Amino acid sequence: MNKDKKIPKFKNEDEERKFWKEADSSQYINWKNADRVTFPKLKPSTKTISLRLPKHMLDEIKMIANKRDVPYQSLIKFILKDRIDDELKHSAK
Repeated sequence: MNKDKKIPKFKNEDEERKFWKEADSSQYINWKNADRVTFPKLKPSTKTISLRLPKHMLDEIKMIANKRDVPYQSLIKFILKDRIDDELKHSAK
């Protein structure tokens, strides 16, 4: 691992994002010297939406959520995230 590479100067954040998406950070940063930090109050931003579902579908979701002992809206987010990840994984091929 070459840790001697210099991080280039970027014109803007988009250029930097593109660089780090492709680059191996271990070639630029010695992570053994890094301090671990936590952001306890950091919460992902959310957006409220209105979603119409057939009553029977919502009832089924609520039944599954009740069996798993989780709020039904959290279950919906979990199911959506799982499906999105699956779609993205298959579309990348």
